[in-house]
Amino acid sequence: MLRFIWNLLAVIGLAIVVGVIATAPTLYTWVSQARMLDSRAFGTYKIMATKLLETGSIAEATVWKVPVDEGLTFEEVDESIKSIAIEQNIKDVGQLPLSTQVEAMLGETWRKVKIYLYCNPLTAAKMMDFDDAYAAYMPCRVTLVEDKTGRLWIYSLDMDMMLFGGRPLPPELMEEATRVKDAILAVLERGAKGEF
Repeated sequence: MLRFIWNLLAVIGLAIVVGVIATAPTLYTWVSQARMLDSRAFGTYKIMATKLLETGSIAEATVWKVPVDEGLTFEEVDESIKSIAIEQNIKDVGQLPLSTQVEAMLGETWRKVKIYLYCNPLTAAKMMDFDDAYAAYMPCRVTLVEDKTGRLWIYSLDMDMMLFGGRPLPPELMEEATRVKDAILAVLERGAKGEF
C-alpha cells in the first residue's frame, strides 16, 4: 500500500512538472504583457472582480452608483444634474427620457429613467487618437433611475477601467481624462444631494 501511495505521488508530481513546463510559455507571455499595463490596472480589476462576485452582475461591477438623498424628487435631481454639468464645463450632447419612450410604447405608466450624455469633445478626440475603441465609451453617460421600490439612484460607467485598465495613457491625456472623471463624479455625488 505504501508503495502504491509513493507511486501515485510520483505520478502526480510528474503531471505537475509537465503542466508547468507546458504552460510556462503562455504564463511568460501573460506576465510580459501584464507589465505593459498601467500600474493601477490590477487594483482596478480587483475591485471590479470583487463587485462581480458579490452581486453576480457584470453591469453592477462596472458602474458607479450613488443613492439620491431621501426627500428629493426626480425633477429636483434632474435640474441638479444639469446645473452641475454646466458648472463642471462638460458639454451636454443629448438627453434620453427613456421612461417617456417606454410609457408611450407600453401605453401605461413606468418608473422614471433619464439618461444624460456628456462630453468634452477635445478630450474625446484625444482618447480616440490614443485608441479608436474608446469611441464605444463615448459620450459619458449619467443615468437617473427610479428603482422598482421608488428609490432614486444616479449611475455612471466606472471610468477607472478606462483610465487605468490598460496600457498607461500619456500624462497629458491622463490629466484631461481625470478632469472628465472628476466632473462626472461631481455630477453623481452632488446631484444625489440636489446641489446646484
